[in-house]
Amino acid sequence: MFERLLTGTLKRLGASGLEILSGSPIRPTTRSSGIRTLANKFQNANNKFHTHSSSTKLKHSYCCYTSSRMVTTTNLADKQLVAVCQLNCTNDKDANFNTASSIVSQAASVGAKMVFLPECFDFIGTSKQESLDQAEPLDGPTLTRYKDLAKKLNVWLSLGGMHQKNTDPSVKKLLNAHIILDNLGEIRCIYHKVHLFNLEIPNVVRLIEGEFYVAGDRLPEPVASPVGKVGLGICYDLRFAEMAIAYAKAGADILTYPSSFTVPTGIHHWEPLIRSRAIENQCYVIAAAQVGTHNPKRSSFGHAMIVDPWGTKIAECSDGPGFAVGLIDREFIKKCRSRLPIWSDRRTDIYADIEPAVDSYDISGTNYKFQDMSIPEGQVFCRTRHSFAFVNHRPVLNGHVLVSPMRVCKKFKELSRAEVSDLMLLVQRVEKAIERLYETESTTITIQDGIDAGQSVFHVHVHLLPRKPTDFGGNIDKIYRELQRHDKQEFKKEYKKLSDDEMAAISSRLRECM
Repeated sequence: MFERLLTGTLKRLGASGLEILSGSPIRPTTRSSGIRTLANKFQNANNKFHTHSSSTKLKHSYCCYTSSRMVTTTNLADKQLVAVCQLNCTNDKDANFNTASSIVSQAASVGAKMVFLPECFDFIGTSKQESLDQAEPLDGPTLTRYKDLAKKLNVWLSLGGMHQKNTDPSVKKLLNAHIILDNLGEIRCIYHKVHLFNLEIPNVVRLIEGEFYVAGDRLPEPVASPVGKVGLGICYDLRFAEMAIAYAKAGADILTYPSSFTVPTGIHHWEPLIRSRAIENQCYVIAAAQVGTHNPKRSSFGHAMIVDPWGTKIAECSDGPGFAVGLIDREFIKKCRSRLPIWSDRRTDIYADIEPAVDSYDISGTNYKFQDMSIPEGQVFCRTRHSFAFVNHRPVLNGHVLVSPMRVCKKFKELSRAEVSDLMLLVQRVEKAIERLYETESTTITIQDGIDAGQSVFHVHVHLLPRKPTDFGGNIDKIYRELQRHDKQEFKKEYKKLSDDEMAAISSRLRECM
């Protein structure tokens, strides 16, 4: 039925407009009106038949609707159309916006719910100084125009890499910001590029991002959007498999790498990297791209594309500015993961586990067990994937806190690699917080691992105590005697037990410090 509809539509458009090549892209001679007709027919029929993947290309790109190797019989109600864009930006910000807004408008007109723009969508400068001079803050005119565009077209936008002025005026370097706007023009997420590209090939190319960018220091949680959860990267991030895994483990359906790949590296690496990230993580990968010559010093490879979780390229832009569209099918992601269960087959007992990219874990709604005791939420000031930190109800010193695994384990050696890593990373964060709150420069960190080591609660826990030179009258090492005594029945009266209100107040202050 789908093929008959396509054939009939193509006949009406005429042989010069479109050509079916049995699963191959259609030649780049398509009229935009013909593409819209085809897209509308496809959308109107979405409750009658389904192909897993489809793509459309306008203007300098081509149009193609093809079946992938995996075809389902469900309807298209739960599938969403996205557009990946290709730009040829220069140092003229107005011209860049006019081109991009025209492309975004066309993509929205054929039903794209979210449109992905490449790195440097705002401009590509001719020098470091020009890039610094033309950069804008988040409330500047360029981002404001894109906010208005998203709202006007009722479409979500992935703005792949903006030259963002640093909010600290003493820092002269910029931030490379990937910004997600919703269909109301509101910022939903900002990611600052964490891997800076530093390439210098004498007499060929020199791109040292570290000279004018500050690297980001965190991965945001995948953004919930109408087309699925989106993990944000930028260009060079594509080369780092660990980052993609962190997003996939946090629930990403889509990995996005807006880019400005150089021609020498793009020729050999661009498509293999994109397909690798898709196959490894069983996610869609959307890679918007800059293309062509931007100035005498810089050219980009182009080839913006969408790859599905099976590694099939379902959309690709040809030469020049334009866009391509493809369907995001979250049921297909589930099918790929069920057919190749790579997530459950991982051997994190042999190699390191990668933590999900999660902004924070909600403290509320969790039953915190400390051996057979329940720890009230008000006592807990931080939670991670495998661990939690809480205020000690009978502290030896002010600021005495505990960090423990979520799973009840008697001995440290019983913890998995992932639990050990998570526990000690949280200990490191807690140390910074208590030293900041209690204005100290030293901390005692210890584990009493077993009854002969003084353990009285048989659930692994790390003691952290901020230290000052006046502790115990200057007898610094007395801390170990005190730790061994403080929770023994015969000595408990020597140590004040904090009330629930007192612990909640300390916990609240530590949450702010965290």
